[in-house]
Amino acid sequence: MISLDDALAIIAANAPPLPSESISIVDARDRILATALKAMRTQPPFDAAAMDGYAARSVDLTGEPVTLAMTGEAAAGHASNRPIEEGECQRVSTGAVVPDGADQVIIQENCRRIGDSITTAQSPEPGKHIRAAGVDFVAGSELVDAGMSLTPAAISLAVSAGIRVASVSKRPRVGILSTGDELVEPGENAAPAQIINSLGPGLSALVEQWGGKPVYLGIARDNAGDVRAKLKHAADVDLLVTIGGASVGDHDHLRRVFGEMNGQLWFEKIAIKPGKPTWFGALDDTRVLGLPGNPVSAMVMAQLCLKPLLSGMLGRSTCTSFHSAILTTNLPPNGPRENMMRARLDEETKTIRPISCQDSSAMSALVSANALIRRLPDAVEAAAGDQVSYLCLDDM
Repeated sequence: MISLDDALAIIAANAPPLPSESISIVDARDRILATALKAMRTQPPFDAAAMDGYAARSVDLTGEPVTLAMTGEAAAGHASNRPIEEGECQRVSTGAVVPDGADQVIIQENCRRIGDSITTAQSPEPGKHIRAAGVDFVAGSELVDAGMSLTPAAISLAVSAGIRVASVSKRPRVGILSTGDELVEPGENAAPAQIINSLGPGLSALVEQWGGKPVYLGIARDNAGDVRAKLKHAADVDLLVTIGGASVGDHDHLRRVFGEMNGQLWFEKIAIKPGKPTWFGALDDTRVLGLPGNPVSAMVMAQLCLKPLLSGMLGRSTCTSFHSAILTTNLPPNGPRENMMRARLDEETKTIRPISCQDSSAMSALVSANALIRRLPDAVEAAAGDQVSYLCLDDM
């Protein structure tokens, strides 16, 4: 049995990034960049009017009323082909190319137009209300780093830079295999001694949320033959997540069959509560993460172990970020295993309180939690007002 920190280090060392693929930038939302995006063009590609008004030469402005002859117009998408000379101006729209010779835009509210001329008392301010070419970025600029997620804003930025294709990490195919005769699939009738397989859909949703492609492999029944068949069926996934079946009872065949199939085991237990039976290894080229069969334990350990594992396979950092908050109630001393207590964090006050029910079967308590308080092994009693370490929970 190893510590959580040691388990996370082993996961990080055995989460090789998957190959990249090229896809259309418009279809790349939430995908992880394998290579940085570089601008193909300059933005804006010309000096552009930032306001509706009149383009003029700042040397013709004095701060006292002057009259300028209006000699043309530049609209968005329609540049003027006539330069502005001494004593002249041109009407411009927001986003239009600033005519040659002009170095200032006078907003229309500061002008009085009479026929083909304007009168203004605008002070000379070179560059006023003009977006200079390249103020956002220039061709060749690195816009989004490798390892970053392509948000809608990043996609818009990339498209404006003339980028059509992005190189992104392939989404890991994650097989999800439940185990146990006690399980029935959602929608089926459960016998008195059976329960509904809730973790299959729950973990599939987390895998999707974290960038993977869930592949549900069904339920392996409590016999070695079915377990072996299901493990063989998982050969084409990048990562296999098993649920339950890893204890030492007469009906727990998963770990034994895994060993018989020459599976490599990197760790077999974590000194943590909940989630002690979590294990990790490989079957040929497929990584295998074994989660406990208890729903709360499985979901907590998915947050702690599955998320960084997927992050590494997507080419992102596998680091798990713990933060500090002020405890609102006393906590008793902790035992020899690290304890992840379901808790509620108040973002405004940065205070945190444990959920009253810490039973590892209480999914309703997990749903009401948005954080996990981290209590290290043999931690002394904590008092209200003390700083405690916590992990934010993704939507579960």
